[in-house]
Amino acid sequence: MPISTAVVSRTALINAVANGAIVVTGGAVRLTGSGLGCPTWPRCTDTSFVTTPELAAHGVVEFTNRMLTFVLTAAAIATVVVVFRSVRRDLRPLAVLSLLGIPAQALLGGVTVLTGLNPWTVAAHFLLSMVLVAVATTLWLRSREPGVGQPLLRRPFVLLVAGIAAVTAVVLMIGTVVTGSGPHSGDPKAGRTGFDPELVSQLHADIVFLLVGLTAALLVALYAVDSPGRVRRAARDLLLVQLAQGLVGYVQYFTDLPIALVLVHMLGAVLITAFTARLVWSVRGPASELPLDSRVETALTAG
Repeated sequence: MPISTAVVSRTALINAVANGAIVVTGGAVRLTGSGLGCPTWPRCTDTSFVTTPELAAHGVVEFTNRMLTFVLTAAAIATVVVVFRSVRRDLRPLAVLSLLGIPAQALLGGVTVLTGLNPWTVAAHFLLSMVLVAVATTLWLRSREPGVGQPLLRRPFVLLVAGIAAVTAVVLMIGTVVTGSGPHSGDPKAGRTGFDPELVSQLHADIVFLLVGLTAALLVALYAVDSPGRVRRAARDLLLVQLAQGLVGYVQYFTDLPIALVLVHMLGAVLITAFTARLVWSVRGPASELPLDSRVETALTAG
């Protein structure tokens, strides 16, 4: 018997949460200085796959985070299985992509360790995680509806949503440069980008202002034209998350980057990614809905 839609949706939600959680735990590894707690890869040491007493707490932290990859893999495999056993053929590409991203992420993580936490490989490791969070979020949202339908907004609005997604990507990328220039390197011996932390932080903040402005403009315009509620809610919630993330960013900057706030900021990056994916998802209705032009024509005929 085919797997029910409810089972597919619940499994996809677990997969999305797991993708976000491993980003936060990875942040904890870096912020505790445990990035090289296991000094090599794929083994933890040259002679052991597991941590050893000599590696102390840092080894336990890093090895535990490595083991969480298997939890994420199990969630991704379960998602692929239930999707392929359901009638939702349209979800298969996203499910497969979510699974294939895990070994790619593991290999990149190995390169990060073998290069002594090079800040650019650390940045790539984080950004790939953000892509997987977006994919997993979109998969879960699509699993809750019968399929992808027609656009609910006119082209200028669709382009603005795409612009917000693009600026979000830029914000995340520059955020990794800020991190790679700051004090939390993951290990005292790890290198830094060499950029001035104050300058890259200011650039990051400037682009965040642009992002918040675009999202606020979209929200006002959506209410002005009485757009569908799902799009308005997605834009509203994204704006709230952006404002909260911006507040945390400013507080952590002016309080010399306390570990707890930096970890909250990393969680905020996950939420920003997920809520941006939700906004992009929201501009197309379920497969059962009529196209925008057809709805307008129907309303005019009825009038």
